[in-house]
Amino acid sequence: MREARRVTVRGLIYKNGKIFGQKLHNSSGDWWCTPGGGVDAMESLHDALTREMIEETGVKPIIGRLVFIQQFATKGSTGHGENERLEFFFLVENASDYEEINLESTSHGNLEIAEYGFIDPADKNILPTILQTPEITSALEKHKPVIFYTMLD
Repeated sequence: MREARRVTVRGLIYKNGKIFGQKLHNSSGDWWCTPGGGVDAMESLHDALTREMIEETGVKPIIGRLVFIQQFATKGSTGHGENERLEFFFLVENASDYEEINLESTSHGNLEIAEYGFIDPADKNILPTILQTPEITSALEKHKPVIFYTMLD
């Protein structure tokens, strides 16, 4: 039986040592994530990230370089029927545009997001955990090679 893989994109919005994060309504536990979501069939990574970020925040991102790729497997379904996820994390260059967003003006924001804002990754449980490390801060601040972060059992 073939395992299902879901491809997703996420925006890394970084400003003054903080990362823009969102706490989702349907999250179990106290964790945060960065904006983004699934890539549709025949959709480019940039188009998917633009669409997802506008749906969730109402702000069109200026997409910069690819910072890291995460691959991980799950035991059982993650809610979308897949057992593996491949996520592409891109730097978003217009961070100041995300300081004040209006979830009322979005198609998905109020439905999906319970809380949002620039957070210190050392103070909040933001996933993936690599976002809580000095390695990612260095990668965001300098042009470092793309990080491949794999969590497979």
